[in-house]
Amino acid sequence: MTTIRSRDGDTISNILWIALKRNDDQAEEALFEHNPGLEAYGPVLPAGVVIEIPTLPDKAAETVTNLWD
Repeated sequence: MTTIRSRDGDTISNILWIALKRNDDQAEEALFEHNPGLEAYGPVLPAGVVIEIPTLPDKAAETVTNLWD
């Protein structure tokens, strides 16, 4: 597990993308589970919030189905 400190204006989505290269619902739920009270800051975080980044398995590749094929 990695610990980071937010910069002024960071968002949860941005932090997840930088740290894990993903910002899907599963990653967001895991982040909030590992950091109780984080949701109290709202959508834009202030500087200096210590956030633990959870270790997640790689996300399975999504398959795309084209209806016109």
